[in-house]
Amino acid sequence: MLMSAQDKPARLHFGPNGFRIVSSGSHVACAVTGEPIALEALRYWSVERQEPYASCEIATRRMLEAL
Repeated sequence: MLMSAQDKPARLHFGPNGFRIVSSGSHVACAVTGEPIALEALRYWSVERQEPYASCEIATRRMLEAL
């Protein structure tokens, strides 16, 4: 059975100005909440931790936890 990119999570490499798709898919899971984030909606990530975040609040909370 063939799976489409809509059915599976993508694997990404996060850079300071964008991300590169390593393995195709339609979404990634937020590193903190686990909720799926569509690639078109992905705006927040950590280059150092290589983690995606669902919102700026979640990204900020994660950054403050690491201090």
